Amino acid sequence: MALLLLIGNKNYSSWSLRPWIALKVAGIAFAEQVISLDAADFKERVHKISAAGKVPALADGETQVWESLAILEYLAEKFPQARLWPAEASARAHARAIAAEMHAGFTPLRRHLPMNIRRPVKRREPNAEVVPHISRIDAMWADCRTRFGEAGPFLFGAFGAADAMYAPVVSRFHTYEVDVGPLSRAYMEAVMGLPAWAEWCAGALAEPWVLPSDEVDWPTVLRV
Repeated sequence: MALLLLIGNKNYSSWSLRPWIALKVAGIAFAEQVISLDAADFKERVHKISAAGKVPALADGETQVWESLAILEYLAEKFPQARLWPAEASARAHARAIAAEMHAGFTPLRRHLPMNIRRPVKRREPNAEVVPHISRIDAMWADCRTRFGEAGPFLFGAFGAADAMYAPVVSRFHTYEVDVGPLSRAYMEAVMGLPAWAEWCAGALAEPWVLPSDEVDWPTVLRV
């Protein structure tokens, strides 16, 4: 039985992007089901797989997994050939630490710069709460690329779970023209150059839904 990944809007659902892009880049077959975050029956449909009533959620036969990071860990165990975590112990520990930091933190950044793939690239000035988060992520990316990235263009060389966790941040930084250093900028370009990235963005552009809470220019809705 194929894996089933339940996701929200591709335009807005940053949490959904994480396991989706990991599966795509790893070449793991799965079926996807998109449910708009504002659907009247959202909770009813999602609860069939996710006890938390949130997306993303993964069904693998009788096994049900929700929360992006938990899904990535499940995939790493089930498909070790995908190498979602670095093979070397120190690099693997570092990758897990920064993935957990992303999962648990950066709330002001999420609020101020919501993922919105259909919005044209246009700068939004970060507020005082967001500036330290941008600096932290920029420094983190540069550090990973310097220490662990010799084997490829991603944080730990090859694309993995840590990159999946930060893929929505790449989208946010791109959309709102966030200033980062050259190492981080090159990393962003590598992520946005993935065929999986292009596929997700094409899906986002085709969606009809508009969620005002994620439109920072509301009531104007900017579209590419």
